[in-house]
Amino acid sequence: MPGASAFRPVRYIHRKAHYRVLMNEQSSPSRFETLAIHAGQEPDAVTGAVVPPIHQVSTFKQDGVGGLRGGYEYSRSANPTRTALEENLAAIEGGRRGLAFASGLAAEDCLLRTVLRPGDHLVIPNDAYGGTFRLIAKVVERWGVEWSVADTTDPDAVRAALRPTTRLVWVETPSNPLLGVTDIAMVADLARSAGARLVVDNTFASPYLQQPLALGADVVVHSTTKYLGGHSDVVGGALVTSDAGLAEELAFHQNAMGAIAGPFDSWLVMRGIKTLAVRMDRHSANAARVVEALVAHPRVTRVYYPGLDTHPGHETAVKQMRDFGGMVSFRVAGGEEAAVAVCDRTRLFTLGESLGGVESLIEHPGRMTHASAAGTALEVPADLVRLSVGIEAADDLLADLTQALA
Repeated sequence: MPGASAFRPVRYIHRKAHYRVLMNEQSSPSRFETLAIHAGQEPDAVTGAVVPPIHQVSTFKQDGVGGLRGGYEYSRSANPTRTALEENLAAIEGGRRGLAFASGLAAEDCLLRTVLRPGDHLVIPNDAYGGTFRLIAKVVERWGVEWSVADTTDPDAVRAALRPTTRLVWVETPSNPLLGVTDIAMVADLARSAGARLVVDNTFASPYLQQPLALGADVVVHSTTKYLGGHSDVVGGALVTSDAGLAEELAFHQNAMGAIAGPFDSWLVMRGIKTLAVRMDRHSANAARVVEALVAHPRVTRVYYPGLDTHPGHETAVKQMRDFGGMVSFRVAGGEEAAVAVCDRTRLFTLGESLGGVESLIEHPGRMTHASAAGTALEVPADLVRLSVGIEAADDLLADLTQALA
């Protein structure tokens, strides 16, 4: 078990300076924090309201048959509040087009149905969200689509998994729940050479910490339920791309399938995005404190966090992320029952699924979010505990974990 000295919590100046170069902020008219607050959210033209209104409406008056006032006819196809969110999502991810959905899985479903046909193949990571695995293994496979699993952090494993029929390579980085880090640019090159598209689930990092499109990804997927919404009060999903042709296809399927984000949900996600930068800074700082304590704790046998020097993806994370985020996983001495007991004993860390809210959450992935992967190549360790470190006082969080592990 590495000692506490293996964790380097003070590399913020280096990482952020490097990340500014990565995002080319010096030549951009607006920095991330400015875009998050203003992109797609101009004051209302009628009232001057500085926050976009919630257009809680199903249909719109037409000026004659086919004459659309403002381009809107029916809220499944488009709604002004959702449009504002979609423009904002595109801006903060550095893409050309954003699309907002009713959930992260609805966004994934739209993407898979748009790109894949019977006989096509996709590569998925050996560490992925259980819902993504369930969608692909239990639903998409029924359409005649083939899939295989690869360690996307290993270029040889990705290369070996590619086939002439591969159309998508799916990556989570950091991954859920083992916090694996994939070199996005490397996998983008491999996918492109095989005639496939690279999809990156950026939910754990958020657009503030990582910009997959700038690194070569074709599509970014989000559960906006998580860090983008940030307050555990909304369910949503998103796709962002810079491929104009693919964007049109996705928009067609979004309308045809209908799993869109409603006006109020869109408004809630926009509200959350405004504070994303400051929240992610605090999430990351608190997680650094938590990791340092876990690494030194005698009942913790392993800690998964990209900020650790001992993490195999640490240098890649330093290269492509602004900071290391608020997600932490660890294994507990004593096996599965001991891990479950730790989850039951916390008081500030709420036992619950999901992540990315201002409040801290704890869960047992094997019995909760990743139960659908049991018995497969994606099965997670039974003694694993996953934390979503919130923005409370770090000392209070440390005290809670200490008593839970006692």
